[in-house]
Amino acid sequence: MSAPLTIYVPRDSAALSVGADATAAAIGREAAARGIDIKIIRNGSRGMFWLEPLVEVARDGVRHAFGPVAAADVGALFDAGFPGAGNGHPLSLGPTEELDYLANQERLTFARVGVIDPLDLAEYEALGGLEGLRRAAAMKGAEIVEAVTASGLRGRGGAGFPTGIKWKTVGEQPEGRKYVCCNADEGDSGTFADRMLMEGDPFMLLEGMAIAGFAVGAQEGYVYIRSEYPHAIATMREAVRLWEDAGLLGDDAAGSGRPFRIFIRRGAGAYICGEESSMLESLEGRRGTVRSKPPIPAIAGLHGRPTVVNNVLSLATVPVILAKGADFYKDYGQGKSLGTQPFQLAGNIKRGGLVEKAFGVSLRTLVEDFGGGTATGRPFRAAQLGGPLGAYVGIGHLDVPMTYEALAEADAMLGHGGVVLFDETVDMAGMARFAFEFCQIESCGKCTPCRIGAVRGKETVEKILRGEDVARNIALVEDLCDVMTDGSLCAMGGLTPMPVLSAIRLFPEDFDKGRVAAAAE
Repeated sequence: MSAPLTIYVPRDSAALSVGADATAAAIGREAAARGIDIKIIRNGSRGMFWLEPLVEVARDGVRHAFGPVAAADVGALFDAGFPGAGNGHPLSLGPTEELDYLANQERLTFARVGVIDPLDLAEYEALGGLEGLRRAAAMKGAEIVEAVTASGLRGRGGAGFPTGIKWKTVGEQPEGRKYVCCNADEGDSGTFADRMLMEGDPFMLLEGMAIAGFAVGAQEGYVYIRSEYPHAIATMREAVRLWEDAGLLGDDAAGSGRPFRIFIRRGAGAYICGEESSMLESLEGRRGTVRSKPPIPAIAGLHGRPTVVNNVLSLATVPVILAKGADFYKDYGQGKSLGTQPFQLAGNIKRGGLVEKAFGVSLRTLVEDFGGGTATGRPFRAAQLGGPLGAYVGIGHLDVPMTYEALAEADAMLGHGGVVLFDETVDMAGMARFAFEFCQIESCGKCTPCRIGAVRGKETVEKILRGEDVARNIALVEDLCDVMTDGSLCAMGGLTPMPVLSAIRLFPEDFDKGRVAAAAE
């Protein structure tokens, strides 16, 4: 008796939002009605969102893609020979790995995302999982820290701080209770890499956290996940249970002789908890507000104890470094931006999704070659990099390498790797107003420059939009931005000026429309 054909249908939130559950159910019903023996595996998303639900069929060791497959398409697909490898149907895309969007990437952190059942531990291990953890279990903490430091890994949450230095600081603190906290409060607009990884390869994150625990002598880890990610929360909780059952977490984690446990915590919907000290406040049961520094969390973090705070992508990249070595990882990238970065393409873009590339890829390559330009077909005008607090860039920046250093020279930042596109119809003065409004809504309210500056900034931009004393009010906005940058306690107020000032600098004509309209009246 021949083995059933394996068909993959994503369980990722993006795929579910466009009917993946209904598609999977329709495939099961149709196969049963036709007497075709199949096995459906619910994998993560490959990150090609315009093709979701993306259905894959495994034949002779090769996976063939069909998409986007709605439930209503399933009957016609079977009539055309589905689940055959390639049947000439319009939804047949050919071998998945040969699709340009995937073939031209360098997937290290996302190597298994979209490939495996996220909760199949045996399959995870068969594809290289746990190798880094087992190596770390036999190493001294300082040796692990040295490997991470040598790799050049920097924080993927936005600041780009060297991960090894942060771990070294925690490891050098006196023995006692220490923690590893993963900030999965992914609130930036146009970002979804954390969610994709937690839903598509949760064991990778657990492995990275356990390695971090071994490295610094921590006994507990916490994953702080935003409440808007119910599927990620459920998947991570099940992943922790499976690891506990397998002895990978507990008093003798992964046979290391060291205790390490991981707990999943749900956030309460505050954007400010993406800031590390606000997250720690929330984990301790208090309202998420920014802590004054010093001390830094590496010295006095969760419950006043030394704490590693990294985001999902930083921690999930560590297993690759331990498994393949620091030299392997730092062979990717350029300058001080080493390794790969998962870029997230969103906004007014034809092919939105996730692209993992070595640092140094140009914005043009991401926007045009991978993204296919704007969804509307209108000319590209601007992109916002790094979330709602990131700078806007224009056509003149398309060939800037996507590295920490090159973007800093262009008065921009990489942030979490989000790229949000806008076509020629965008009103950049309106976007500047939105930046202030966003800060007004999301500020924790602890410091005056952020709490009051955002309100006054929005009011002043509204005057500019009405054409009131434009030159004087632009000067006032610029002065206000200096105060917010220099005086705010955290990046919420400190970075809000970045989108505002970049919009004024690159698109001055949009700030003069109000004056022109007022004069015409």
